[in-house]
Amino acid sequence: MTDITSSSAAILAGLISSKKASSVEITTAFLDRLEKLNPKTNSYLYFNRENSLAQAKRADQQLAEGKTVSPLHGVPIAVKDNLTTTDAPTTAGSKILEGWVPQYDATVVRKLREASMPILGKTNLDEFAMGSSTEFSAYGPSKNPWDLSRIPGGSGGGSSSAIAGHLAPLAIGSDTGGSIRFPAAMTGSVGAKPTYGAVSRYGLIALASSLDQIGPVTNNVMDAAMLQDVIGGHDPHDSTSLPNGLGSMVQSVKEADVKGLKVGVVKQLSSDGFQPGVKACFDDTIEKLAAAGAEIVEVDCPSFEYAVAAYYLILPAEASSNLAKFDSVRFGLRVTPDGNPTIENVMAATREQGFGPEVKRRIILGTYALSSGYYDAYYGSAQKVRTLIQQDLAKAFTQADVLLTPTAPTTAFKIGEKVNDPLAMYLNDIATIPANLAGIPGISVPNGLASEDGLPSGVQILAPAMQDGQMYRVASIVEKLYMDQWGASLIARVPDLEAL
Repeated sequence: MTDITSSSAAILAGLISSKKASSVEITTAFLDRLEKLNPKTNSYLYFNRENSLAQAKRADQQLAEGKTVSPLHGVPIAVKDNLTTTDAPTTAGSKILEGWVPQYDATVVRKLREASMPILGKTNLDEFAMGSSTEFSAYGPSKNPWDLSRIPGGSGGGSSSAIAGHLAPLAIGSDTGGSIRFPAAMTGSVGAKPTYGAVSRYGLIALASSLDQIGPVTNNVMDAAMLQDVIGGHDPHDSTSLPNGLGSMVQSVKEADVKGLKVGVVKQLSSDGFQPGVKACFDDTIEKLAAAGAEIVEVDCPSFEYAVAAYYLILPAEASSNLAKFDSVRFGLRVTPDGNPTIENVMAATREQGFGPEVKRRIILGTYALSSGYYDAYYGSAQKVRTLIQQDLAKAFTQADVLLTPTAPTTAFKIGEKVNDPLAMYLNDIATIPANLAGIPGISVPNGLASEDGLPSGVQILAPAMQDGQMYRVASIVEKLYMDQWGASLIARVPDLEAL
């Protein structure tokens, strides 16, 4: 493994700005590595060396002309394949969009280009971001670089796998119920879900529009803060975009101080149902924070008991509406049955062949929940639970500055272990779902290796809406508590993929 591909994005940005290394040299190093090792991890669905290097050359040319357009100028990045890109296919991990090249860039992609950040490629995901393991990708599962027989999390397992495998220094993910944070916990990386509306969703292929949020996947907290500063901000193309910025996340990391910090431990997410090693790592984090001077308080969020049930009514309902556009008429796959088919026959045949089992399952569930006679009983009730969760969190934040929970109930499980058990798969997101239902920011930070299997565990930090800076401040504090054990990043301890 070269020094370049094991370095943080902040270090790479410094090398480029000081002209100790060029964007072309750094981008080439990552391209060389991913071309060699992506067949093992299946992190990327698409990459184009010529295109990426052309972007890197432009970044170097700008620097030669004295133009540095962002703090991450010239640093390459991977993008989840549910964000539209004009120069690369966007499939959302589905056969129904195989080969589709959009006519416009997502706002986040446009901001990356404006920041002169070469795009390495598009990363794998569960089909239309429906899943917790990347096993529901139509193009095969991604693998966890810690153990290639295990999942890297989902839906954004390709992005987390790319970061943990040093196939990219930065990546973009999307988080509907934990799809950035859960993979981060599985791979020992950092994953942040900003406040709803803090990062534009324009150009994101929607799963559940009231829950989706785009955010960073990185190998440390500072890199995540730098990336959110680049991609955040108001966008007139997104009607849910926050009108004002949230300030500098990087500055919040620099000001990290445990003095006066009140940390809330959620009663419902700190005891039963968690793997012993995960629970031990979480308890260790709480002990470290207390020893450093933080005040630890227990907070009660009784509505969390119903969060998973509410989420899996709201999400399928919105998904069934959002995915109605994939009808064989406007774009994407078209399957024409034999004979003299009607448009209804073509649509049915296309959706039958183009959608995978998990997508079909959720469309059927969502359509049922929205149907006449069941709307109030199911979807309406779920929205009431959502309000209760928001109220419980608002009350909790009057008692604590941030809330801490384990990010996931277990470490990374074996590929195939839960794929035929939808309920077990859905329960992976038990700790991450409340943040999406409430629209608040959350981040997962590595907090050790579980004793049973030596695989990474993560701690989740939740902050009030629009207080992303507070979230990053505490995440940086937690990260520093472990630096003596593994340095700046846990993924420095990932087994070398070249030897596997």
